[in-house]
Amino acid sequence: MTTDMTLKNSYDAVRAVLASHYGVAEADAMARVIFDELLHRTAVDIVLRKDTIISGFMHDKLMKVVSRLLDDEPLQYILGKTRFYGNELVVTPAVLIPRPETEELVDIVVKDWGGRSDLAVLDICTGSGCIAVSLARTLKFADVSGVDLSPEAISVAKENASRLRVNVGFKVADALELSTDAGAAYDIIVSNPPYITEREKSAMAPNVLDYEPHMALFVPDDDPLRFYRAIGRYACSALKPEGMLYFEINPLFADELKTMLRDMGLRDVYSLADMTGRQRFVTAKSPES
Repeated sequence: MTTDMTLKNSYDAVRAVLASHYGVAEADAMARVIFDELLHRTAVDIVLRKDTIISGFMHDKLMKVVSRLLDDEPLQYILGKTRFYGNELVVTPAVLIPRPETEELVDIVVKDWGGRSDLAVLDICTGSGCIAVSLARTLKFADVSGVDLSPEAISVAKENASRLRVNVGFKVADALELSTDAGAAYDIIVSNPPYITEREKSAMAPNVLDYEPHMALFVPDDDPLRFYRAIGRYACSALKPEGMLYFEINPLFADELKTMLRDMGLRDVYSLADMTGRQRFVTAKSPES
């Protein structure tokens, strides 16, 4: 076992090993999170309490996390949690790690509907429930539901709703085969479905490709809009008059997707850029009744 060392020396050792794999800036960020989560020591503590003794046992525990990071395992999965829209969410390898772009999608919905109450909301391909839970916490008295094909993902989503004390109705359902029997039931339908084509795999980082669930990421090269087509058709019958559909999208297919949705009869179809300037979102209004 490693001998005892000071907090500063332990931190420097962790950061140095991570920097060899991730670069200095990302290593600094990871090291701060690791020390905060495992030792409850902040960046300020590392400066002001640098001579505090860390046991060899605890340093070894830190280095076990580092070892997993060197294998490209995402830190969020190692810790079992992440931050999204101001809240702490549980994440497991059964769900995608929520991205900042998806926070932007939630912002778009809230901007459009934040002044309304008693809204009916459906999140399709909910995964961790990050969108559904965030909207349930933000929109006034909203009736929020979420569906996903993966029972394991639904279990994670339910845990997140429970931890954050919101009432969201989650259930297992296939986004490609949603029933329209309920009629015009929703003010808002939102979805971040699988949208990365198989040919894009070669450009992806190993921490995504080797650890995150492929069923939540990829679509066939010859049918990249398969989820948008199914969800768009469902939205045509499931949205209330003046209801809205919101998608996170693959920028490569923004124009093709907008044309398809317009051809279905959806109105006011627009694409919006994310913080990097890429066309990342599409919004549409329900068809004329």
